[in-house]
Amino acid sequence: MNKIFLVSSLLAANLLAMSIDFEMAPKKPTRVSPSQSNQILSFNNALEDSMKAVVNISTKKTVSTSPKTIPPQMLQDPFFRKFFGEQFKNQIPQNRIQRSLGSGVIISKEGYIVTNNHVVANADEVTVTLSNSPTEYTAKIIGVDADSDLAVIKIEAKNLTPIKFGNSTSLKVGDVVIAIGNPFGIGETATQGIISALNKNKVGINRYENYIQTDASINPGNSGGALVDSRGALIGINSAILSKSGGNNGIGFAIPVNMAKNVIEKLVSDGKVTRGYLGVAIDDLNKETSKIYNHKYGALILNIGKDTPAAKYGIKRGDLIYEINGKKVKDKVDLQNQVASFKPDRKIKLSIERNKKNITLDVVLGNRTAIASTFDKKIFKGLDLANVTPTLSKQYRLAAGTTGVLVRAVKIKSKAETVGFQPGDVIIQIEDEEVKNVKDIQKAVKMNKNQHKRIYVNRYGQVILLVMK
Repeated sequence: MNKIFLVSSLLAANLLAMSIDFEMAPKKPTRVSPSQSNQILSFNNALEDSMKAVVNISTKKTVSTSPKTIPPQMLQDPFFRKFFGEQFKNQIPQNRIQRSLGSGVIISKEGYIVTNNHVVANADEVTVTLSNSPTEYTAKIIGVDADSDLAVIKIEAKNLTPIKFGNSTSLKVGDVVIAIGNPFGIGETATQGIISALNKNKVGINRYENYIQTDASINPGNSGGALVDSRGALIGINSAILSKSGGNNGIGFAIPVNMAKNVIEKLVSDGKVTRGYLGVAIDDLNKETSKIYNHKYGALILNIGKDTPAAKYGIKRGDLIYEINGKKVKDKVDLQNQVASFKPDRKIKLSIERNKKNITLDVVLGNRTAIASTFDKKIFKGLDLANVTPTLSKQYRLAAGTTGVLVRAVKIKSKAETVGFQPGDVIIQIEDEEVKNVKDIQKAVKMNKNQHKRIYVNRYGQVILLVMK
């Protein structure tokens, strides 16, 4: 469910003045263990309120099954169907209801709930049930952010128990944690484990990654639920598992609560997330390149995009960015996440090592969202397109050696969705033009402007034909 959901302009306007007043747990907790022979280590009291704050989410959407070989326009043609009879009957698109289950966390008394984007994105209907209550609430989708896999929904309910927020920067490997959610739709469940690792950022699931890894059991349906510490304070939003079978293998990932707060605040206030944009190609220091820099951490600049903030404010190839606003930049992923945490037009101070000298540059960030949506306007409305990369191949489980342009998301109720495009499709040819990158698509569209175009798509190893004007 990696499609894009657009909040209506009326709803977005009503949300501009809203904000979340997060209820914070006490800072600097003390770590303890049982000290008497008649003590039982139990988290019952600590989890009582946290369990109440975790909800069950069910979604429903109508999807159309796409024909595998015949364009949908031809299948709907009465003459075509009369001439060829029943042999293509099974290829006629059929509407069906797709249902899914997930979890969410109540974050305010006003009914705001945070969950995963992949739980609610593109849903026609979102239903929420509270802990130990049969009452169902219809939820409004306030905003979604596919790049972080987070979403905020809202229900109209009273006497809600919002969860207390912890601080994910104070976590340590080995801390006891509990995952709360709705695995397999069986209702509120708590599973216990420890923090296995922190700052996992090369998993290949989302654009912005800084995961907490845990061995607490996370299964299908846990997505969007709470990862809490032994006090019951929220430290992460359960998001994904690493598993060949689809079940829990002891490797689960949660989005840190500090990252989630940043996204939540933007979704509630603006209905969307806009991120700062620098415009650089970056890499980590390795054994050889670190020999020529005084700093042994940071993000190495390999290239600067034309007409980008980086070019405008004097960043150069070979620069090593090691701090932003005085905060350490550990590596390239850390730079990406820190820049993305700022809004566009924000001025930031970069600390840079250039030719073994330390300099500072003030840079005003651009708008990544504007950059990312350019292709959507120029090529096919409703499609979020990207060149196939190793990271995207892993994320979308593409076969090795797959080439073309990936459909990352399809706008709900767009013409592209009606035609039959799906996330994960790879466009390989348009008319007679072979497609290897986005520029090839631009060229093919320009050559066949205002005409119905045959678009050949690789859908997980099978080539299908779609037609779109």
